[in-house]
Amino acid sequence: VVENEIQARIDNIFSNLERLEILSSKEPPNKRQNAKLRVDQLKYDTQHLQTALRNFQHRRYQREQQERQREELLARTFTTNDSATTIPIDETLQFNESLQNAHRGMDDLIGSGTNILQGLRDQRVTLKDTHKKILDVANMLGLSNTVMRLIEKRAFQDKYFMIGGMVLTCVIMFLVVQYLT
Repeated sequence: VVENEIQARIDNIFSNLERLEILSSKEPPNKRQNAKLRVDQLKYDTQHLQTALRNFQHRRYQREQQERQREELLARTFTTNDSATTIPIDETLQFNESLQNAHRGMDDLIGSGTNILQGLRDQRVTLKDTHKKILDVANMLGLSNTVMRLIEKRAFQDKYFMIGGMVLTCVIMFLVVQYLT
């Protein structure tokens, strides 16, 4: 009852503050700023009162709930074969097993990724060695640096032709799909 009365008074204060705010806007310009500042301070104080009331109500509700739970616990009678004391461990075991499987799966994926990365590094080293050997053999055969540069330039140009062909093929495939659907 007291809380409701306090809440009603706080609501009344808020409505009076709204009226004060309207009246403060009608004050002369030299007093208006000071009046608005006072109204804002009153609003701030009233909001603190509202918050304090809510905190008090929340603490009271928690205290009542704790007392109710305590009474239920004290009123409960336990027997040796009470079925309500069982622990649902099957669901927890299944959840734990699922987590372990997911963990193992992630470890396998990381291991596979590491192996693939190591394989690519090995292939890179092999290709570099092969490239060096080919350059050595070409130099032994007497091919000039100019011919080697032309070969490298041709390989560079071939790469662009390949990329262009891939893009053109994708565009044609896209147009065919768009046309047929």
